[in-house]
Amino acid sequence: RYYSDTAVSPATGLSSLATMKKLVGECMDFIRNFDTEFQNFFFYGDTGVGKTFLSHCIARELLKTAHSVIYFSAFELFDLLGRTTFQRTETEEETKNMHAYIFDCDLLIIDDLGTELVNSFVSSQLFLVLNERILRRKSTLISTNLSLGTFADTYSERIFSRISSTYTMLRLIGDDIRIQKKLSAGRG
Repeated sequence: RYYSDTAVSPATGLSSLATMKKLVGECMDFIRNFDTEFQNFFFYGDTGVGKTFLSHCIARELLKTAHSVIYFSAFELFDLLGRTTFQRTETEEETKNMHAYIFDCDLLIIDDLGTELVNSFVSSQLFLVLNERILRRKSTLISTNLSLGTFADTYSERIFSRISSTYTMLRLIGDDIRIQKKLSAGRG
């Protein structure tokens, strides 16, 4: 009910409802084939169209089948990586374990990429995480509110190249569901 069947994307010719149904089908295939096919997802679109919710649904289904899933907001991930790099409060063993969890979990979800302060440290750490996971054939799901052009301008060409060549890029369209919920609650 939150996705319009009349608002059509000029790029795809699909309504937001048809687009979401197609994306849900792709996500279900991802879950079904998780153990046999290496795949990554890159969800992008406006605020409130369901990127985080869809990520959580995938995580829930994989957790039900005993897969390891780690979820970070982009801010949390880079804050953790910064603390282990610069503060050195953790032991070397704890730092190795933390990197092992990030590099080796079955699915790593990085939510809201683009909300963190982007600098050379963040770019280098993002490249490291993405590249290591690709080399280890471990799936990653990234969500962002940034358009592809803004994303490419914000992060290095190497990062954009890795993502565009090894991720299924899925654009979610529609109206902000949070606002829709608030408006419908006010009417009730």
